[in-house]
Amino acid sequence: MNPMDIFLYGLGGVILLVGALLLINFFSIWLRALFSGARVSYTELIALRLRNVPVGMLVNVRITAIKSGLPLSIDDLSTHYLAGGSIDMVVQALIAARKANIRLEFDRACAIDLATKGTGKNVIEAVKTSVNPRVIDCPSSSVGKGTIDAVAKDGIVIKAKARVTVRTNLDRFVGGATEETIVARVGEGIVSTIGSSDSYKDVLENPDRISKTVLGKSLDSNTAFEILSIDIADVDVGGNVGAKLQAEQADANKLIAQAQAEVRRAAAVATEQEMVARVEEMRARVVEAEAQVPLAIAEAFRSGNLGVMDYYRLRNIQADTSMRDSIGKDDSRPDSSISND
Repeated sequence: MNPMDIFLYGLGGVILLVGALLLINFFSIWLRALFSGARVSYTELIALRLRNVPVGMLVNVRITAIKSGLPLSIDDLSTHYLAGGSIDMVVQALIAARKANIRLEFDRACAIDLATKGTGKNVIEAVKTSVNPRVIDCPSSSVGKGTIDAVAKDGIVIKAKARVTVRTNLDRFVGGATEETIVARVGEGIVSTIGSSDSYKDVLENPDRISKTVLGKSLDSNTAFEILSIDIADVDVGGNVGAKLQAEQADANKLIAQAQAEVRRAAAVATEQEMVARVEEMRARVVEAEAQVPLAIAEAFRSGNLGVMDYYRLRNIQADTSMRDSIGKDDSRPDSSISND
């Protein structure tokens, strides 16, 4: 036996050994798929193993899909698995949608599965919400505020609480706004409706007016949900904001008036002090003028315009005037009286 024959026999033995190992490893999976109607070839099984895909799990998921009437291929499932998705959840979601007569394509389910990864939600929950609508409290309990407060035109505060029934819109789930947007839009609609009411009594008499008005605004556009109904769970009356604002405005006006009055009083005091200063100035001028009189008399003596007798007569007139002034002052006193004893 030459070396070439030995090499060929050895190569043939290796091939037979590898084939036997593959047959042993994949035979049960291949046989299970065959009898389940989800036939798969050895080539596909080997390709899955080379791509580091769990063969048994993927084949079992495909068997479930085929038995439920979903013609999914090995390549479709393996591609989504390698993209980081959960093929088990995707198939379960497709089955649930099929049973509920909801149109959901495999690519759309895969997109939803990848979009909800790491968010605490999954594609199965999205389908279940589409089948069984959920109720969202508005405002949300996570906000820490139990009611939505709005003011009617008469100044009365209305406190409202609503419950929004929504259903998942699978066509807009990827890229659509979340439930926080729904809560914000509904809250805005409630505030707008109450604010446009003439009186708080109108809101209390017809609370369904709020839900009808909000529903008519298509608040679920560009969101991942479809609003089915908005129910007003509670309506209560708060404080009178209008009266409070008027009282605060009155206090502000009073402070402004007091400030203006203080400005006028300060101006009057300043004017009074100015008048007092002017009076003192005039008195000083009078004193200055009186001081010029003796000088004028002396000058008259020197120039010969005033004689000694003229001076004595002037002094007598001054003394007589002073006596009359003193007598007049004594008579003008309240306690002065004439005795008739």
